Amino acid sequence: MSIDTQLLNKICTTPGAPGFEQKVRELVINEVKHLVDEIETDNLGNVYAIKRGTGDKKVMIGAHMDEIGFIVTHIDDNGFVRFHTLGGFDPKTLTAQRVIVHGKKDVIGVMASKPIHVMTTEERNKIAKISDYFIDTGMSAEEVKKIISVGDSITREREFIEMGDCVNGKSLDNRLAVFILIEMLRDLKDKTVPYDIYGVFTVQEEVGIRGANVAAMRINPDFGFGLDTTIAFDLPGAAAHEMITKLGEGTAIKLMDSSTICDYRMVDYMKKTADNHNIKWQPEILTAGGTDTAGIQRMTEGGSIAGAVSIPTRHLHQVIEMAHKEDIRGSIDLLTACVSELDQYDWSFK
Repeated sequence: MSIDTQLLNKICTTPGAPGFEQKVRELVINEVKHLVDEIETDNLGNVYAIKRGTGDKKVMIGAHMDEIGFIVTHIDDNGFVRFHTLGGFDPKTLTAQRVIVHGKKDVIGVMASKPIHVMTTEERNKIAKISDYFIDTGMSAEEVKKIISVGDSITREREFIEMGDCVNGKSLDNRLAVFILIEMLRDLKDKTVPYDIYGVFTVQEEVGIRGANVAAMRINPDFGFGLDTTIAFDLPGAAAHEMITKLGEGTAIKLMDSSTICDYRMVDYMKKTADNHNIKWQPEILTAGGTDTAGIQRMTEGGSIAGAVSIPTRHLHQVIEMAHKEDIRGSIDLLTACVSELDQYDWSFK
């Protein structure tokens, strides 16, 4: 099973913090405009890639474009930059990292904090806080203030690499889903589908599924699929019941997370579709965290019949996120099959 790692690299390394998705949005539009019947955007910045079907129902698939990042809140008299987080961070993952401040031009900075050599014993033993960190650009305050302003976005700097059967880098959450949705649309380009497909590349998921909520209200889908990464805690010290998913064990079919209980009919349909197409899969129950699936399921009149394809990923919300190529390929294949055969299942309550 092969995937286009060159395209995935391009998607993962294009900046797009929540609320600042313009560069990745431009990339997405360029990739999908020849694959679908219509392209639309809304005021929030969501991209709607629409492929018309033969029936009168609508299917929404949500893949968020934004990556966790930061926003500039202050520049001090020495040129050091203070920031606020956009999305969820474990503070210790900021140590010794490079970032890119997107000012009038991009500026490389480093996440810095008090050197361990001058810390007190108490300071060495305490848990790190976000407020312990600041950004050092290596420039004077005068130079910094010519380029960087309060309100500029900041993203993390890390190259994308291949490691064995896996890919590794920053922002696999959720650029993997962006990639998978593009590849699904490519697979369906010359095929007939039963219902209108709205492939929605959403904004601001990492700060509260805001784009998906707006998009679902606009579309009013009958069926919905979230598309996002999930935890693979298949690591030393993890008990079997803690792992959520494992790398290389197939794409994951979501049963629930903290914001969604997936429709039991959709779960059954997705399992049967995977089995019918010999697609390797594993169940996912995530007791903390949520995805665009919640907005797709609920922010529409009467609700949609919703589920989700989840991509097992190690080291989430770090710059060393890792996913298995076969799980990625399987996610593309499952999503493609599911949207292609929706009219072949009995969706009545039973």
